[in-house]
Amino acid sequence: MTANTNTYKPGQITALYARLSQEDALDGDSNSIVNQKAVLSKYAADNGFSNPVFFIDDGVSGMTFDRPKFNRMIEIFFVERDVRYIAINDGVDSAKGDNDFPPFRNLFNDFYAKDTSKKVRAIKRAQGMAGEHLTKPPYGYMVSPTDKKQWIVDGEAAAVVKRIFDLCVAGKGPSQIANILKADKVPIAKAYYAKKKGKALPENPYNWEDSTIVGILERMDYCGHTVNFKSYSKSHKLKKRIPTTKEQQAIFYNTHEAIVEDAVFERVQELRANKRRPTKAERQGLFSGLVYCADCGSKLHFATCKSFNGSQDHYRCAKYKSNTGSCTAHFIREEVLKQIVWSRIFDVTALFYDDIMAFKEMMYAQRSAETEKEMKRRKHEVGQAKKRIAELDRIFKRIYEDDISGAISHNRFLKLSAEYEAEQRELEEKVKSEQQEVDTYEQNMSDFDSFSAIIRKYVGDKRTYSRNRK
Repeated sequence: MTANTNTYKPGQITALYARLSQEDALDGDSNSIVNQKAVLSKYAADNGFSNPVFFIDDGVSGMTFDRPKFNRMIEIFFVERDVRYIAINDGVDSAKGDNDFPPFRNLFNDFYAKDTSKKVRAIKRAQGMAGEHLTKPPYGYMVSPTDKKQWIVDGEAAAVVKRIFDLCVAGKGPSQIANILKADKVPIAKAYYAKKKGKALPENPYNWEDSTIVGILERMDYCGHTVNFKSYSKSHKLKKRIPTTKEQQAIFYNTHEAIVEDAVFERVQELRANKRRPTKAERQGLFSGLVYCADCGSKLHFATCKSFNGSQDHYRCAKYKSNTGSCTAHFIREEVLKQIVWSRIFDVTALFYDDIMAFKEMMYAQRSAETEKEMKRRKHEVGQAKKRIAELDRIFKRIYEDDISGAISHNRFLKLSAEYEAEQRELEEKVKSEQQEVDTYEQNMSDFDSFSAIIRKYVGDKRTYSRNRK
């Protein structure tokens, strides 16, 4: 595009504008900035436009109006400032009476951008529902050199990820973990990648942020599972991404090698949900996040200070604030709570040793033949639903390929994908609820053996236990 006045005045220029998005760059040299500049320069020279100045937006999408260089040539001021506007590819020249066409072309371009965005979203949706990765691999993984769709473990970074999870399980919060990594001079992700590529390191190569640690701890991908559709945008004109709910996400299990075990990940989420606040005495309560007020149901906060000895540590209602809260100042000392828990443990272990059969019958009292039958039915339905979900993944991939090849119309593809997606969401919800019931039932079946092993490990045999009780 070029713009200039009909008659040159001192200081006036011929403005030559070119733009190339990252997607356009894939088209090759014919659409490159160099080629566009050559076309514009030739046109200016052939038509006697002197004093040319280029305005170039490289790597800027045509779907956005936030173009730094173009903003200096905004069309709305062209007519009132007597600027001649020429769009070479569109055959538009304001000097020939073509002033009315650009607004309509801009409208058409917006329709095109919206339609393109809709098609891209549909394709991404199909790819995502087929279990393909929609993002670059996170820190700890890298793209497989033999299959660009697969993630493989990046050993050095994966070791850091695993350490972060282990530190969290050990009771460290994001800030503490970040400080530990800083102290040990562990490179941040940006520095790590720069070092691998032989580039200059950032100014603070060990400056781990709390938010980075939180992002790693909350990422299920590290368990070897693919999680798609974690965010969305409201419009093709907006870049801001909005987080989705877990129900809106699509999870595909065991798609790549795990760095963190599922049990460790779940434990971290539990700890994150029940955050333990560090006290002034730099001690954490044994039962922090686990005890609640009997009156209002709020958590009991652990209270201590450096001047306290251990016997004065206690838990106090979170809604009591020096007589200004909605609850009273009742509390329980940690030593008292320990004695209550110990007493309960001894009572249970005593029942286990005194009458192991009665203990076992108590655990299985809720089980019945009807329950067994119901669990078998649920397990069968879960198995059938999982088979159908896997089948729908294959169907998504097939109709996506048919859409690309033109075997089916795009409208047909959108309709089919919407129907299959709705069915898959319904099945996934069913699997989630049914599997939870089955898992709870099967866990109860194994609890007795696990409990027995723990008691024998930490309490000893019956003779030793009886002697200790005396």
